[in-house]
Amino acid sequence: MNITFWGLLIPFLGTTLGSGCVFFMKHGMNDTVQRILLGFAAGVMIAAGVWSLLIPAMDMSEPMGRLAFLPALTGFILGIAFLFLLDKITPHLHAMAESPEGPKSTVNKISRTMMLVFAVTLHNIPEGMAVGVVFASFLNGSGLSGADALALAIGIAIQNFPEGAIISMPLRTEGNGKFKSFLYGTLSGAVEPVAAIITILLTSLVLPFLPYLLSFAAGAMVYVVVEELIPEATRDEKTDVCTIGFAFGFALMMVLDVALG
Repeated sequence: MNITFWGLLIPFLGTTLGSGCVFFMKHGMNDTVQRILLGFAAGVMIAAGVWSLLIPAMDMSEPMGRLAFLPALTGFILGIAFLFLLDKITPHLHAMAESPEGPKSTVNKISRTMMLVFAVTLHNIPEGMAVGVVFASFLNGSGLSGADALALAIGIAIQNFPEGAIISMPLRTEGNGKFKSFLYGTLSGAVEPVAAIITILLTSLVLPFLPYLLSFAAGAMVYVVVEELIPEATRDEKTDVCTIGFAFGFALMMVLDVALG
């Protein structure tokens, strides 16, 4: 039970710690640092999607023989489709980051800030579901160990750290107070443990669809990487630091997943 408690809390702590970086910021976030953090987060999410979600989903479907890939493929495509539709009703992070500053009224600034927090919060729901799904599997002895579930939680927490910083620090640059920027960044991650707890409470309904849900979360995470993180980190010719960050993030999550699993 302690593993489950900390597993649900760790991703939220990652966001909180990342948001806390705003208290140490004197000026705007350094562009190179931001690109490294985005690339690092992308690497972590891709590795977590493969080792902690897609591979376990296919392992759980082994009784299907040669069609064991089908649940993973179906869930993955549905995860992509879900985030695709979500992006149609919420603003893109990189689009908002590139929007011209210019004179803004207080109403417009608050609106832009809330859209940013809202978009990130919605994108965090599938990650919370992913944590809930793996811990539901662990608690019911359905194939994943506590170490496997904890590895995913740690991986998402590592990814959430730069995400929290990427939210709170630009908000501070826009003129918001440090505490307000920290609060918005923190709240964007609060949805994850809530989504995880709801998923666990619905375990009896979740377990039969576990391979689909795991791969659904993987598809959602991959979509966020391709649609939001990579374009923001490689918006011009300066791509080297993003690539290095991606490599380190991918390698770290791969090691964590194998070592803890």
